[in-house]
Amino acid sequence: MAGAAAEQRRLATVVESWLGRPVLIVGDAMLDEWRFADSDRLCREAPAPVLTLRRRISAAGGAANTAVNVATLGGRAVLVAPVGADVAGDELHDCLDRAGVWDRTVNQPGRPTPVKRRMLAGNQILLREDSGDADDALDPDGVARLLTALDCATEELRAAAGGEAPTLVVCDYGLGALPAPVRAWLVEQRERYATVALDAHDLADWGGLAPTVVTPSFAEATRLLARAGGAHRSTAGADLHLEHPDSDPADGPSELSVGAAPGGARADDRPGPVGEPTASEGRVALTGDGLSVTGTGVTVNTEAGAGVDRAVLAESRLAELRAHTGADVVAVTLDTDGAVVGGADGERRRSHSTPVPASHAVGAGDAYLAAMTLALAADAPLPTAAQLAQLVATITVSDTGTCVCLREDLLAALDMPSEATGHPAVVGTDELDAIVAEHREAGRSVVFTNGCFDVLHPGHVRYLEQARALGDLLIVAVNSDGSVRRLKGPDRPVNPVEDRGALLAALSCVDHVVVFEEDSPAALIEAVRPDVYVKGGDYPPELVPEAPLVRRLGGQVRTLGYVPDRSTSAIIERIRSHTQDPSPQAADPSLSPRTQAS
Repeated sequence: MAGAAAEQRRLATVVESWLGRPVLIVGDAMLDEWRFADSDRLCREAPAPVLTLRRRISAAGGAANTAVNVATLGGRAVLVAPVGADVAGDELHDCLDRAGVWDRTVNQPGRPTPVKRRMLAGNQILLREDSGDADDALDPDGVARLLTALDCATEELRAAAGGEAPTLVVCDYGLGALPAPVRAWLVEQRERYATVALDAHDLADWGGLAPTVVTPSFAEATRLLARAGGAHRSTAGADLHLEHPDSDPADGPSELSVGAAPGGARADDRPGPVGEPTASEGRVALTGDGLSVTGTGVTVNTEAGAGVDRAVLAESRLAELRAHTGADVVAVTLDTDGAVVGGADGERRRSHSTPVPASHAVGAGDAYLAAMTLALAADAPLPTAAQLAQLVATITVSDTGTCVCLREDLLAALDMPSEATGHPAVVGTDELDAIVAEHREAGRSVVFTNGCFDVLHPGHVRYLEQARALGDLLIVAVNSDGSVRRLKGPDRPVNPVEDRGALLAALSCVDHVVVFEEDSPAALIEAVRPDVYVKGGDYPPELVPEAPLVRRLGGQVRTLGYVPDRSTSAIIERIRSHTQDPSPQAADPSLSPRTQAS
């Protein structure tokens, strides 16, 4: 038990060490749209269900989701990607903003934002509609603006990190965001980045990049080996070879998912995996006898006997994959079978995952990539990086939707005590100065907001969650009791400042709470010098009284709309109305508790 606790502390130390680490993400950004519907009958025109739409959710996908995961895990994420000037693009910007990603995307008029729309009933995906493909190529002007954005974002991250070289993550899913000139620029500029992670549908396009880590799916790994020639090699008594097809399949985004192969099972009676095919791309499947795998026109055969699966095949080719990609580390992801990881030491590391419905695993690879990259960028040993990456991916697949892992959830999974997780606490102004200085030295951004927070309600919580997503540290300044009385009247506050501060400090989105006596937080703003100052309300930032001061100090002002029908005054009024409207029981003395008891 003591050994397990020590291991968890060691992993948590790595998570703490990557806080604020600068990461530039470039590639195919897309929007994931989830439509949840009910169905209780078939339509008359065809044997198809009639759907009643209940709710719709939008989330960042592809490279954008990788950026979101980097940010929510504690890194400083900057996304450079082409995004269309359309409704989907606007929604994607909102997703990035909520997650605290530095949005450096490049507007591309006439080129739609790629979207994956999923329709579900009873958490079962009924259909998926995709828009956006490799034919939507960037024009020369778009390429030039993308390269300019990459150069500027690289220098911006370096400056924010005090001259430290940033980390680069490349997400190439074949949707045209990374044409040849952009790939050539990234290869040429490789030395500007300390750690480089590559997740590419076609790894053969990235010769010369020399990435630190590549994270291909099993299908992508077999495709690369096939194109590389697939020479015979004997491993552990198994003769493995790859047969190259006459022509390469058309490239396009692939989403390899695992399910039950039609009529097939492994030697241990578990269902065999089936990969999701894309247009012009073959299905990835493991035959019932467990002896062969096919995928995207590639066939892998072995006569090693029963029980051979994708993990064994991947392990036998890790050295070749490292050689063909030039990567220090290769992590072949196997969906619900986990992953196989190999580094320069030749050791093979196997991680496992719990099978889940396909609708739970969308974007789990993005979370895996984000955690693996952050851990390696923080100089974590490869076994530790692989362990954390698999843990992050496992945490994210608990429900339907695009997978995102929060740093708080990762630390909670490691059973870390609250004080080790930077749990929110009420602090004094002197202590706050030291805290802010420490975070500034680490290159983290500070978000500041203030208010009475007299009766904490869902509107407050949503507001504070949105504020926390705008930076690395959220400080909430709370009006003292005297200040509240001057602002709200003699009958307020309802709750003393000690209770109000304790409730705010208990929220996971709040890092620190400080009490101020003045009617205005101007003095605290001067001391904290926030990167972002947030106020609630449906008015422009220009109308915020503190806006000139914040901007003079170099910060920006944001206003966040309140949740409708949620306000402290309305809640207090409802309580008072119930108190002033006596019930029949209270109106009749004969029904009083004393009378009943006698």
